[in-house]
Amino acid sequence: MSLSRRHLLTLGALSTGAALFPQGLRKLYARAEAGQTVQGTGFGPLIKDPQGILDLPAGFQYRVFSKLGQRMSDGNPVPSLHDGMAAFPGPNGTTILIRNHEVYPGLPSAYQAVLAPNPLKYDSLCPGGTTTLVVSPQRELVKDFVSLAGTYRNCAGGTTPWGSWISCEENTATPATPGQHGPVNKPHGYNFEVPISATGPVQPIPLKAMGRFQHEAIAVDPKTNIIYQTEDRGDSLFYRFIPKQVGNLQAGGELQALRIKGYPKSNTRDGFPQQRFFEVDWVTISDPDPQVDSVRHQGFDLGAAQFTRGEGICYSNGEIFFTATSGGDKRLGQIWRYRPGATTDQGGSLELFVESPGKDVLDYPDNLIMAPFGDLIVCEDGQDSTNRLVGITPQGKIYPFAHNALNSQELAGVCFSADGQTMFVNIYHPSMTLAIWGPWSSRG
Repeated sequence: MSLSRRHLLTLGALSTGAALFPQGLRKLYARAEAGQTVQGTGFGPLIKDPQGILDLPAGFQYRVFSKLGQRMSDGNPVPSLHDGMAAFPGPNGTTILIRNHEVYPGLPSAYQAVLAPNPLKYDSLCPGGTTTLVVSPQRELVKDFVSLAGTYRNCAGGTTPWGSWISCEENTATPATPGQHGPVNKPHGYNFEVPISATGPVQPIPLKAMGRFQHEAIAVDPKTNIIYQTEDRGDSLFYRFIPKQVGNLQAGGELQALRIKGYPKSNTRDGFPQQRFFEVDWVTISDPDPQVDSVRHQGFDLGAAQFTRGEGICYSNGEIFFTATSGGDKRLGQIWRYRPGATTDQGGSLELFVESPGKDVLDYPDNLIMAPFGDLIVCEDGQDSTNRLVGITPQGKIYPFAHNALNSQELAGVCFSADGQTMFVNIYHPSMTLAIWGPWSSRG
């Protein structure tokens, strides 16, 4: 999510009916007792990049490709605002990247739209979508093309076990309520599916049962095929979608929101103890595709917990990690860990895994991924020129891995190749994708 939008999502957007987490619990489970977030050594200090693009630890290097405006294999220019992204194994050792473009109506002409014929656009007035890139084992671009078009502010998304990328719209404009960016032809706020087998723009079909809200990202539990979803608002909820048919999301399913047992309508923004587990259950959203932007209000009325700007999410080893970008006592970000129950009817547990103690340690965590070496890698979308990739160990130790030396824009879409040897990440604007490699086994 870009810095220019932060003022639209201030803490003042929180529902007035939400109660802060009970202060008594905070006193009972003091942070010193629960374990403070601490800095770790990681891969060592960052070395200043002579090219002025990306500072990395010693021994690491990068390659830039797919920059804004370059000509793609399909003849279209590379669109702007590279955001969420995923890496899939391709044939002959290649990597297939599917990448979001958070483009929206009303941007200046220098911000390239995602181009496709109108019959292959969901909404002819909307310039967002995805591109697909094929990268060789030598980390060189082989092919790139538009794979989804006509959508609105495609921020992040997530992969599915059946070989596709779910691209999420982070805007709920409709023809009746177009919002600040101009008119639209169709309602927005949906997820769209892009298979890795696509060779051009797919037919864009909104997955309405997954909810119409300000989507950010998704993660699928491969054991149950339940899809967990985040929402980027000051009073957002945390959702799960239980599909009727595995691999066929168009068949519908049930949308639910997380509730903390014993603490209905909790606001998890601050006063929440780290490293403590709370039992949760799930409430069902009766109208997942409302005419007005009311999904989160439906869930909150049933007792669901609020999170301050849910953004990045990932699955790893039976656990779901997700960020609350401006949550926490310092309003600098939280990372939550959810453990599903043994069955769908068992709600599972929630804990605050990490909370930022200061912007020099962690500043507005956004996209994240579990690295092959067992650390979370988190993209910062911070408030100044120090946006970084940050590593977090299983013990909660935080270390910098990379720094955007080019400008103050966010790093986004971090992901790894199937062999674990290459990290991919985007610089949001002026947009470019980078491949990073080096001594991954050297983390201290």
